[in-house]
Amino acid sequence: MERMLPLLALGLLVAGFCPAVLCHPKSTLDKKNPNQEEQDQGTHVDFRLASTNMDFAFSLYKQLTRKAPGRNVIFSPLSISTALAFLSLGARNSTLTELLKGLKFSLTETSEAEIHQSFQHLLLTLDQSSNELHLNMGNAMFIKEQLNLLDRFTEDAKSLYGAEAFATDFQDSEAAKKLINNYVERGTRGKIRDLIKDLDQETMMVLVNYIFFKAKWKTPFDIRETFMSKFYFGNLMWVKVPMMRMDDMAAPYFWDEELLCTIVELPYTGNASAFFILPDQNKMERVEAMLLPETLKRWRDSMRIRWVALFLPKFSVSGDYNLKDILPQLGIEEVFTSKADLSGITGARNLQVSQVVHKAVLDVSEEGTEASTSPALSLFPLPPNLGPMVIVRFNMPFLVIIARTDTPSILFMSRVIYPTRA
Repeated sequence: MERMLPLLALGLLVAGFCPAVLCHPKSTLDKKNPNQEEQDQGTHVDFRLASTNMDFAFSLYKQLTRKAPGRNVIFSPLSISTALAFLSLGARNSTLTELLKGLKFSLTETSEAEIHQSFQHLLLTLDQSSNELHLNMGNAMFIKEQLNLLDRFTEDAKSLYGAEAFATDFQDSEAAKKLINNYVERGTRGKIRDLIKDLDQETMMVLVNYIFFKAKWKTPFDIRETFMSKFYFGNLMWVKVPMMRMDDMAAPYFWDEELLCTIVELPYTGNASAFFILPDQNKMERVEAMLLPETLKRWRDSMRIRWVALFLPKFSVSGDYNLKDILPQLGIEEVFTSKADLSGITGARNLQVSQVVHKAVLDVSEEGTEASTSPALSLFPLPPNLGPMVIVRFNMPFLVIIARTDTPSILFMSRVIYPTRA
């Protein structure tokens, strides 16, 4: 019989894409301007980290979709990987090895110190928001008042992950939930509410990570052009949705003959883009099975600017997951058991993770990111330098990948099966 251990709840959340740009809370990370040598080194580690995070993102996506057949999926792989890397600061021995392997890191190629430094640099990069795009990630620790953390863990949590610490009375579980949920709601400008629904009175610490993103399309849709149209989500099943349209835009486009899907890239005004992937009818599973880092690279390398007439639903989807049921499928198991070694947090092996909560919201509208049963591709002779115009109708289930353009980090991934259902 396993011994009872004090619990550590890991909360992960993400506020999604909204049309308006708002300010974000200040990070506790040091905001000094790096010199050129540090920038060059940072760019190198960013790309290495981004490649690893991409591998983790697609592996996690496949697990989430298996658990939710025929349903919307929305999550932030960057938020989840950052929170787990943050947790690994306190992990030791096989618990540490499992966490890092589950995150797709190879300790023979990348040292533990380099992993944390990569996340530190990435967080600094992400936090450099402008008037064009706001992207902010935050970490926080809610700690039982009597819990004594090791100085090293506290210092690394703050310097590497910008983590704030809050003394919390978990004996009053309702008050503790309110404290955590209010913090989350403020940090995400009200997009995420009630992240934590249940707290055990034996909880010793809650780690929270959030990512907050608001951006505008480089070329916004005209709201006057939006109309109601059919969206097909099953055999002979459809729902009316507000359909945005752009009749003559020059956009990166690729038709994948191998996987039978269409990819259109819509850039934001800052260093980010949305990749909309439309599988042919009944080809969603085929595309999902081939979601790999090399597939995304091939798509990016193959895209060419084309004249596109685009029809895209105005939609909102959300997801709420306890990843304790998912992460073991990626090899992260021990941290949830009495065998967990999180002695790097307090010096004692008396903690195990009780839950890993992730909540995400995705809103897409005419300004940005706050009818037939086939892709309906049609050709018209237009400007010869860009080739004939291609009409692409996202009127059936599709995928969305939001990624940075300066470093290939996947911020969000979504499968939209039913665009009007949260």
